[in-house]
Amino acid sequence: QVRLEESGGDLVQAGESLRLSCTAIGSYASVNEMAWYRQIPGKQRELVASQMSPASGGTTEYLDSVKGRFTISRDDAKRAVYLQMNSLKVDDTAMYYCKLLTPLTEYWGQGTQVAVSP
Repeated sequence: QVRLEESGGDLVQAGESLRLSCTAIGSYASVNEMAWYRQIPGKQRELVASQMSPASGGTTEYLDSVKGRFTISRDDAKRAVYLQMNSLKVDDTAMYYCKLLTPLTEYWGQGTQVAVSP
């Protein structure tokens, strides 16, 4: 069984930065993709950023509204994925979730809350 542990969420002011971290604990054979999603109450979860593994093409994808402000990165040796969030806006307020996609299944973390005040 694989568990994802997220951290880094906080309450910040607009314009500030945060770095979210997600570490995978447990055994898995390989990774197709690691990604960050976010969700606010009453709305669907949306993809914020994803990064395919090099073996799967290495493609990086971002939500249009975060392009140029957020950066996803991975450290496979640490089994971690990060989301650097700069120039945060009030609209970025949400619960942020990490997702790990393997050839067999996907795993989700419990979420870390990001709140951005005006």
